[in-house]
Amino acid sequence: MITTKSTLSEVLEKYPKLKSVFENNGFKGLDNNLILKQIGGLPLDDLLRNKQINVGLFIDMLNDHLKEDVVDVTLMDNVHKKDAINIIGLLPCPVRIPLLDRFTTLSSLDKINHNLKAASEGLDWLKEEVKDAKTEDDLADIYISAGFDLFFEQDLMKKFKDDKVFEDYYQDVPYNSDFENDYLKLRDPSGDYSMLGVVPAVFLVNTKVLGDRPMPKTWGDLLDPMFENSVSLPVSDFDLFNAILIHLHKEYGMGSIKKLGKSMIKSMHPAEMVKSDRRSRVRPAVSIMPYFFTRMALPGSVMEAVWPEDGAIISPIFMLTKRSKKAELKEIADMFTSIETGEILSHKGLFPSINHDVDNKLTGKLFKWVGWDYIDNNDLGKIIKETMKVFEEGRE
Repeated sequence: MITTKSTLSEVLEKYPKLKSVFENNGFKGLDNNLILKQIGGLPLDDLLRNKQINVGLFIDMLNDHLKEDVVDVTLMDNVHKKDAINIIGLLPCPVRIPLLDRFTTLSSLDKINHNLKAASEGLDWLKEEVKDAKTEDDLADIYISAGFDLFFEQDLMKKFKDDKVFEDYYQDVPYNSDFENDYLKLRDPSGDYSMLGVVPAVFLVNTKVLGDRPMPKTWGDLLDPMFENSVSLPVSDFDLFNAILIHLHKEYGMGSIKKLGKSMIKSMHPAEMVKSDRRSRVRPAVSIMPYFFTRMALPGSVMEAVWPEDGAIISPIFMLTKRSKKAELKEIADMFTSIETGEILSHKGLFPSINHDVDNKLTGKLFKWVGWDYIDNNDLGKIIKETMKVFEEGRE
């Protein structure tokens, strides 16, 4: 196990695969023996503090990467069994390992085929499988992922939703009061899709780069010309970026998408965003990112997290379960909707849970949800393609 007193050289020698984790978080020149000689003997505690990186979170991240190999090997024996339950999808990276740990406790594990990849691997492989499916029998029994395009494009999951292939087993179970209130209704009124939680998009403001411009407090503020060429967007996080495009298109129209393109200074990974005041030559005044990554910003730094007053745009984390196999799938579905899973999502990943008994610790925070009426009455796949085209035009 890696500790704060482990040195950089010790870690890289014992776990060479972790070099990419260090490189993705601003450590350059690790292939240079001279640089390693200079910094390799430093304990991680000192090294990370010198780089103004949250020590505890970074150490946890390193150990999670090591644990991922152990969990995946443990589960590997249960893949490709005949006449088994098939589960596929993507799990958010910060919570994938603890969720897979819970997965191994299922009594039906030896009857399950699974392919639950990290969300960072993207949806393309999953889209191809769904696109090729002609009937219910061609589909897996359970799907888990975030976002809109896979689940609501007509040539993907929407046709199966329309055919009532899936069922929300928990239509009578109350949602968390953060999401089931007077202004927000997340539950699928058609009773087809279950929701596990959400990925909220918030602002991280570099107060130094912001200068004398007012602090942005709403999504509309970011469309002001004063923020042109000043905003970093999570373009590579397709689920969240598509959610942002859909919500702004609904609320402000196509013109807002072009303005968003003009505001973009650079597409950055969230880990780069929180350190943009220190290492990047390109310094955005505002970075839009998943709420999870805002906690990487060190207290007292020039980076200030802002929860939009009009609500954090959310990308929903869905679970699709076949209607025809409810008895077989109930134990698995119960595990994914349990308070234990909800607390992993909410407390470890900062992905607020819909479980009624989970304290998301977000009292008074608002969420921006596109709404089921909008989803049912619009072709989201077409909207995503059109808004992306206009967004690119805005960048030219």
